[in-house]
Amino acid sequence: QAPLVESGGGLVQAGGSLRLSCAASGRTTSSTSMGWFRQAPGKEREFVASITSSVGSTTYADSVKGRFTISRDNAKNTVYLQMNSLKPEDTAVYYCAATHRSIGYDYWGQGTQVTVSS
Repeated sequence: QAPLVESGGGLVQAGGSLRLSCAASGRTTSSTSMGWFRQAPGKEREFVASITSSVGSTTYADSVKGRFTISRDNAKNTVYLQMNSLKPEDTAVYYCAATHRSIGYDYWGQGTQVTVSS
């Protein structure tokens, strides 16, 4: 089984909502932090949000603050990204990532497409 498997992407109208899920398995279940990144066509991959395993401390990119919420269910080894008030510029492939380090990510999911129509 892949260490990280994302789901929940799709097509939504501007102003709508989606919830992404990332299921961890194997070594990624003991990660110290998990995060979400995204990459739009022709652009570099960018950080979206992260959450620590110990106390659940969260960090967000300025572009999604107040609209996106990252959370985790340790019993299910799953991290979620609730995305509200979606905008066309949120269109991208969203990747889940996990790490055992303080800086950088060791594991990546295969990505899930999010498309927001205007």
